[in-house]
Amino acid sequence: MSDSGNRPFWKAKTLEELSDKEWEQLCDGCGRCCLNKLEDWDTGEIVWTNVACTLLDGEACRCSDYDNRQATVPDCVRLDPEAVRSLSWLPPSCAYRLVAEGRDLYWWHHLVSGDPDTVHAAGVSVRGRTVSETGMELEDYEDHLAEWPGIDPGNGDRKAMRRNKKKVLDSVTVDE
Repeated sequence: MSDSGNRPFWKAKTLEELSDKEWEQLCDGCGRCCLNKLEDWDTGEIVWTNVACTLLDGEACRCSDYDNRQATVPDCVRLDPEAVRSLSWLPPSCAYRLVAEGRDLYWWHHLVSGDPDTVHAAGVSVRGRTVSETGMELEDYEDHLAEWPGIDPGNGDRKAMRRNKKKVLDSVTVDE
């Protein structure tokens, strides 16, 4: 977790200093960046939709063909430190953005919680909230405008997490 004493790597390094492994670990797995956005050509305003990239696995909230994604989706933006600092549409809770801004990761980030499912349990990810772009006409995206992807969920929904945790615990049966 840390290369600099007791400080986690995301607090000890800049984005430029991260190794490839650390860079990939920093992604919180929310899937918000994989939602289509619309831009007003006159004002430059970005409007979010709940329309997911054809490669987004809506359950895992990860790209289903990450290594080859740009062959299928040529306009997929490959994040690097420069892109993180310049893209206005990067989700406000994005770990890359938080680190670039000198902020800490939220408690629901897997590097903090130790559990990659916390982002889902806290209600931060896109799981269960999207439709696929596959077969959808571009003009139909306007029927799927959504504000929530562009809103910083902050500490997430701890009540939702407790409910999800309770559901999981309630579904576990113990053999006696």
